[in-house]
Amino acid sequence: MTADGAGGTPARRRVVLRGISSRAWEHPADRGALTALRELRGFDDVVKAFFGMWNERGFRLSYLASAIRVDHRQYSRVYRLYAEAGAALDVAELPELFVTQSPWLSGEAIGLDRPFIVITSAAVNQLDDDELRFLLGHELGHVGSGHAVYKTILTILTRWAANLSWLPVGALALRAIIAAMLEWWRKAELSGDRAGLLAGQDPAAALRVLMKLAGGGDLSQIDTAAFLEQAAEYEGGGDLRDSLHKIRMTAWSTHPVPVARAADLRRWVDSGAYARLLGGDYPRRDDDGLTSVSAEIKAAAEAYREAFGRSQDPLVGLLRRLGDGASDLGEWAGGSAGRARSWANAAGEAAARAAGRTRRNDKPGTTGSTGPAPGTDGEAPEPPTGQPR
Repeated sequence: MTADGAGGTPARRRVVLRGISSRAWEHPADRGALTALRELRGFDDVVKAFFGMWNERGFRLSYLASAIRVDHRQYSRVYRLYAEAGAALDVAELPELFVTQSPWLSGEAIGLDRPFIVITSAAVNQLDDDELRFLLGHELGHVGSGHAVYKTILTILTRWAANLSWLPVGALALRAIIAAMLEWWRKAELSGDRAGLLAGQDPAAALRVLMKLAGGGDLSQIDTAAFLEQAAEYEGGGDLRDSLHKIRMTAWSTHPVPVARAADLRRWVDSGAYARLLGGDYPRRDDDGLTSVSAEIKAAAEAYREAFGRSQDPLVGLLRRLGDGASDLGEWAGGSAGRARSWANAAGEAAARAAGRTRRNDKPGTTGSTGPAPGTDGEAPEPPTGQPR
């Protein structure tokens, strides 16, 4: 039996999830959007051709020149943990892995044709074996779901929005698309956390990583229960002013805040879904071609409705008291996964909402206003440097 962790304790036996599909770990909202995009035959080829200006070879070459490529000779501990995470997720061929010098604890999956993974030296130094296995599994989850392709689109659209900020109509349409993609990306990060947990199969280690992202590497002064209490207070405490502050904080962010990620991962474990997957009840890659776009979009809408139903946020509570506002908002959010198949239409609708469109007539199947309009700076900020991407 091999040693596991800095203390040399016996390794935990991890379940190998043979043939597991990325659908097993994808958040319903993430999965709905991805299924719709994958249904567009040749979509990825069009994207790669359209964004051919993005030189993937050159980007990889920059890491080859200025980072350390991980293998059995370089960062052998990281390589071992990477192989273990990949084995648990039944990854046939591990993407290239690089370690780059940075004081920020972070990781990233990059690329279109041949995605590769980059983690920082801070992650290597600050995370124990179980924690690092979670982080590596998180990034493998991004690769397995194909997130790197769409993240590249988001990055380029963000740059375009900045360059077209002088053109009100063009900038508004791009902002609308970016806002929708950022909402999807935040759900993709939740998917990555679930993949990381399946790779490491240690819920306590997964929570420790999120605690370290929030407050540094010294966990001797941090308590898990108190951290989850923070998450509960963040999600439901305060009044409408706090709700508006949370919207301002997250609207242009690629990541949910660490306490929200911890709370979502804990709910997923408590729901029994994690245990069922480890028990062998999970979708297989061989069946990916049988997925139904409409079913996945309905599942995304239902996930949003459930989230609004259990939310203790003051603004959501007000919408519930006003009637069907929260239901309308959930319907719009879930339906946006389907509108990923027609970005131009989605942009037009979002632009109309940003201009102050009033809520539609109260009819079955109609949607309502989404609330505050996107920000006005014309450019989404860079991803937080302290979070796995």
